[in-house]
Amino acid sequence: MSLYRTFLLTALCASTLTTSACNGTTSATDETAAAPAALAAAPVVAPVAAAFDHSAFDRLLKKYVNARGQVNYKGFKSEEKAFNAYLAKLSQNPPKTADPKAEQMAFWTNAYNAYTIRLILDNYPLKSIKDIGEPWKKMFFSIGGTKMSLDDIEHGILRKKFNDPRIHFALVCASISCPPLRPEAYTAARLNAQLDAQGRAFLNDTGKNKLSAASAQLSSYFDWYKDDWNQNGQSVVKWVNKYAKTKISDNTKIGYMDYNWNLNEQ
Repeated sequence: MSLYRTFLLTALCASTLTTSACNGTTSATDETAAAPAALAAAPVVAPVAAAFDHSAFDRLLKKYVNARGQVNYKGFKSEEKAFNAYLAKLSQNPPKTADPKAEQMAFWTNAYNAYTIRLILDNYPLKSIKDIGEPWKKMFFSIGGTKMSLDDIEHGILRKKFNDPRIHFALVCASISCPPLRPEAYTAARLNAQLDAQGRAFLNDTGKNKLSAASAQLSSYFDWYKDDWNQNGQSVVKWVNKYAKTKISDNTKIGYMDYNWNLNEQ
């Protein structure tokens, strides 16, 4: 028997812990020696980490946010124990850089919206989020042991790392002129469709954007974040036309609406 065939049979016996297939070509000593090599050659399957579960937030959003994106803050306050448990879970389980992009974006978008609600509840009742001193710079929560602000999530993570202007349709600053708060949590599996749906809802809301072919009064978001909209060969006009039923052009006279900072409360 060739040396190569003897080696194969030895490995087979070691991996199956039997000597009958070897016809006497291997000994117990040979099997013991071959076993580590056979085990080392076996593929190692790493466990797949489960996606972060946003179902607790999803339940609260479905219950306390209406179809127009207005929030029942008293309702959230009545379920603070459940809401705080979700926030604690966010705090203790930051996404890893190796996680899929959509998983990370969904996590941080939900975190921004959830902690904005928490900030309102901490100061409720109030007329506007701007009644809180520097609300977006306030370091009032921690994620992964790092003290953070809402600005840290929006500008330091989402805008900086993911380069997707559609986040501006999803991040809600608790104000009437903001995009509507979606009555469901964002998930990795549906993120792309959810962001596109937010774009359509935002652009076709005449309270937030007034469009005609000749002139357009756009949300201040398109002015504040013009660098985001105008990158990668895109433009404000292209982004508007992607989602708006009424189309505009480069010849459309564009202005920007005054921003209504009153609370987005039901």
